[in-house]
Amino acid sequence: MAGKLTAYCMKTKEKNVEMQEAVITKTSRGGYMAQGNDGKGNKMTTMLGEARALEAVKDGVAKKGW
Repeated sequence: MAGKLTAYCMKTKEKNVEMQEAVITKTSRGGYMAQGNDGKGNKMTTMLGEARALEAVKDGVAKKGW
């Protein structure tokens, strides 16, 4: 899924909302997490696999936060 990261927005209850200003971080257990917003100021977070997280950083969709 190159080109964008999507997540569920808890505030608006929308699924597959495109994440903007995403920053990928590593969790303490070695997983990857993307944090960003939906463009309207609502924060969003989603868990990612290693391959998808590194692909998003490589494609310029997200910044590397570790």
